[in-house]
Amino acid sequence: MKLKQTSRPIWLTFDCYGTLIQWDEGLRAAVSTILAKQGESGTDVDELIEVYDRHEHHLEQLTPHRSFREVAGDGLRLAMTELGLPAQASDIEVLTGSISAMPPFPEVVATLRALKDAGFNLCIVSNTDDDIIAGNVAQLDECIDRVITAQQAGAYKPSPVIFNHAYRARGVGKDDVVHICASPHLDHAAAREIGFRCIWINRRTGRTLLPDYVPDAIVPTLDKVLDVFRESGWI
Repeated sequence: MKLKQTSRPIWLTFDCYGTLIQWDEGLRAAVSTILAKQGESGTDVDELIEVYDRHEHHLEQLTPHRSFREVAGDGLRLAMTELGLPAQASDIEVLTGSISAMPPFPEVVATLRALKDAGFNLCIVSNTDDDIIAGNVAQLDECIDRVITAQQAGAYKPSPVIFNHAYRARGVGKDDVVHICASPHLDHAAAREIGFRCIWINRRTGRTLLPDYVPDAIVPTLDKVLDVFRESGWI
């Protein structure tokens, strides 16, 4: 169904990292710093990131819930051990400490401001901790009305628990929301299960659609969401 055939949302929810914030670029920089300390290890940045992502996503789904700082640290340690690299506490701090400083994509702040001026309420729903994301939200020109984290919900995406927590916290239902995201693996999987409307920001990073889900709209950058909303008659 085209978005213009549906009602105007009250809230817009956003994934943070990769959608608003330059996650891939920041992660590559942090991993490059970690590997530089290893000398000639024979491991490249992409290899360590791939193994780290696998461990991190697995750890996020285990119970009981653990903080993202713990999950990210253990994911890095497990990845480095798997690749035969000695992991140090300072490496974990390089990774987790860099996240708050990761900047927004160039078009993000102006687009968020335009959406807010158009009367939408803006909320981030993110697989992170409150203290980590605070530094990123501070870079968004006070456009964000609410931040929901995995720490608050006690669950990580793609679990519906974090989205249902977000709906309860704002007193709305899924039909009052359009979710805007860059991660098929996490956000599209939740949209498929819950049935909320979803726009994919496809920044050409190699992420591909799930075989059994198609988002309601696909755009290359966040500012193109404004065109989708104009077409839908929402702004």
